[in-house]
Amino acid sequence: MHSLIAEAAKIYKVLSNSHRIEILYFLRHCDQAVPVSTIVDHLQMSQPVVSKQLGILYRYQLVCRRREGTKVYYFLDDPHVVEMVDDMLNHVKHEIKGEPHPRTLYKTKATHR
Repeated sequence: MHSLIAEAAKIYKVLSNSHRIEILYFLRHCDQAVPVSTIVDHLQMSQPVVSKQLGILYRYQLVCRRREGTKVYYFLDDPHVVEMVDDMLNHVKHEIKGEPHPRTLYKTKATHR
């Protein structure tokens, strides 16, 4: 179990960068693999920044890539990661609004007095 937790911590560290999250969200809504230039244009980030972040996402198997000539195309490898980010964003929305979190997701044995 310790090794699973250590790997999970590595993924959370990868996801601690807002550029990487933006790239994942962009790829989530693409119907096909897209070249780096498309990501650069849509997210209005510099090409070196996008390439560096894609390299990190690729290294941790969060995106896949394929090369066609001089172009490299990227696509989302693990939609579960985006679902995890969605859950975190929902958590943040509750915190910002000061709303209570849903208690029905997990049942606890502790009782409140």
